[in-house]
Amino acid sequence: MNTIVGVIVLFGSIIGGFIGEGGNLLAVVQPYEVLIIGGAAGGAFIVTNPFYIIKQVMGKLGVLIKGSKYKKQLYMDSLAMLFELLNKARMQGLLALESDIEDPANSPIFTKYPQLTSDHHILDFISDYLRLMVSGTMNPIEIESLMDVELETHHHESALPSEALGKVADGLPAFGIVAAVLGIVITMGSLGGDTASIGHHVAAALVGTFMGILLAYGVFAPMAGALGHEAREEGQYFICLKTTILASLQGYAPQIAIEFGRKTIYASERPGFLELEEYVKNAKASSSASS
Repeated sequence: MNTIVGVIVLFGSIIGGFIGEGGNLLAVVQPYEVLIIGGAAGGAFIVTNPFYIIKQVMGKLGVLIKGSKYKKQLYMDSLAMLFELLNKARMQGLLALESDIEDPANSPIFTKYPQLTSDHHILDFISDYLRLMVSGTMNPIEIESLMDVELETHHHESALPSEALGKVADGLPAFGIVAAVLGIVITMGSLGGDTASIGHHVAAALVGTFMGILLAYGVFAPMAGALGHEAREEGQYFICLKTTILASLQGYAPQIAIEFGRKTIYASERPGFLELEEYVKNAKASSSASS
């Protein structure tokens, strides 16, 4: 939603101001200038990035429209699910989790939270470390070190789409100048012709510079920034999962373990202590009723 509102404000202000000053909107409609700038930027983007990064960028574009999914509800669901899993392990023993982590699709706990299990990163992270807990071959310090390595790798990987779009934004003003120079070349070839034709070519050249700067600082740089925020929120979400699991490994009761996790959540999305406690109780009650 923020993206749509921002784009409307951006282009509405520019177009409205231009028309208000007496400008002719058709004068800035130069499709060939857009072709030069967009094609050059797209080609450079393809040359610079391997296919998997291009695929990641395309996959992340939906985030710009829908917004980040790392909101309060996702955190509450995650902590409620971890509470149920850790409580089961505490009551029935760690081996009782084996059927859940080996076959999440048929687990009565995992299937209650489809938003979590549909994300393979979340499902793999929780399942893998619960599996290590069940195996009992690693102590909490070793598991924490392994988590840190995995989260650092994941952080670098999730930042790649933002960095790739940022480089496109950096190059767009230069491609705008390229389009402007080509427009001046055409203008020089028109010298001696009628004034209107020369004026049209000069306007087209200036539009090239305008489009390059506008697309860089008005479109692609904000897109890169938005994806950077989403990557930061994703990293903080996994820190919440990590902290909760480690607290349980260190011997804290499930209710205390999820409180450790709650404290890592950004204030804008963090549920209150009583709010989370009530949510977890309701989730646990629904599990008991269904079983």
